[in-house]
Amino acid sequence: MLTMDDIIREGHPSLKKESAPVSLPLSKEDKRILKDMRQFLIDSQDENTREQYELREGVGLSAVQIDHLKRMMAIHTLDEKFETLHDYLMVNPKLISHSQERTYLPGGEGCLSVDREVEGLVPRYKRVRVRTYLYHPESDTLEETTLRLRGFIAIVFQHELDHLNGVLFTSRVHTSLEGIEPIEFKIEEEKQEKEVSQ
Repeated sequence: MLTMDDIIREGHPSLKKESAPVSLPLSKEDKRILKDMRQFLIDSQDENTREQYELREGVGLSAVQIDHLKRMMAIHTLDEKFETLHDYLMVNPKLISHSQERTYLPGGEGCLSVDREVEGLVPRYKRVRVRTYLYHPESDTLEETTLRLRGFIAIVFQHELDHLNGVLFTSRVHTSLEGIEPIEFKIEEEKQEKEVSQ
């Protein structure tokens, strides 16, 4: 089981290095790393497990963050705007196209590898098209596919892809983003409606 002790932090030299493509078929070690990253995210999102093991909640994790310089990432999160669970183990992902339109997380981004609060906003593409291999641990299969991601999940993907390219979100922070709209969360919209109606 991965814990916060396995996550390398800001200042570690590996976080500034570009990760290498993964050789296919996947090795047993690569499969184990992918499964461990996914399980960390699931554990970190469970309140009891998170408290028991003192985990920080995460929605994405790249192999470099556990000091494996390979182009692999795990994403496990509910996209509340579109009510979809995104559960991906990506191998050799490539951004093949993106929208001109940009967006950002209103509260700014965070990172399991960055322990400090970072003020400011990070501009990201609102929609991206991704070519990747997806590993399915249940069937132990690898599938080449194209994904179209938008909104929150597109931001998560771009954050993790930056890790694979040796870039931390802290280098992309701006104090203000004129002309760019923040992403919307369905839960926030419903909350505002309730507050207005009471």
